[in-house]
Amino acid sequence: MLKLQEWVDYIFTSIPPVYLIIGSTVIFIVMTTFVYTMRARAASKPIQAKKIILPPLFMSTGMLMFLFDEFQVPWIQVLEASLVGLVFSAVLIKTTMFEMKEDGIYLKKSKAFLVILFSLLILRMVGKLVLSSSIDVGELGGMFFILAFSMILPWRVGMLVKFKKLEKSAN
Repeated sequence: MLKLQEWVDYIFTSIPPVYLIIGSTVIFIVMTTFVYTMRARAASKPIQAKKIILPPLFMSTGMLMFLFDEFQVPWIQVLEASLVGLVFSAVLIKTTMFEMKEDGIYLKKSKAFLVILFSLLILRMVGKLVLSSSIDVGELGGMFFILAFSMILPWRVGMLVKFKKLEKSAN
C-alpha cells in the first residue's frame, strides 16, 4: 500500500494539474460515449434485474480511491456532491421508463438520457475549470466520483423498483 501511495504522490506532484484535468475530461468523454452506446444496445434486448444492479456494484470499487490522501474530500463537499448527484438521479428516475413486449421487459429509449449525459459533461468541464483553482485536482476527482455514484445508485434502485413493478404486473 505504501508503494502505491508513493506512486499516486509522484503522479500528483510531477504532472501539472492542467494535464490531469484534460486527461480526466477525455476519459470522461470516452466513458460517456461508451455508456450511451451500451444503453442504446440494451434498448434492443430485454432487460434483467442483474443488468440493473451490477453497474453500481462495479462502480463501488472506485471508492478505494479514498484510501489515498489526494482523493479525500471534506464532509461538506461530500454533502454538496451527493446533493447534486441526487438531483440528476431524480431526473434520470423520472425519465427512465420500461415497456412490456411479448419476449420481455425493455428499456424505452429516452432523449432525456442523452441530454443528462451532456449536461453532466458540461457541468464537469465547467466545474473543473472553475473549481481547479481552489480545490486540488485529486480532491476534485473524488468529488466528481461522489457526484456520479450518488446519481447512479438511486437511479438504479429506482429502475429496479419500476422493473419489479412491471414484472409483477406482467405475471
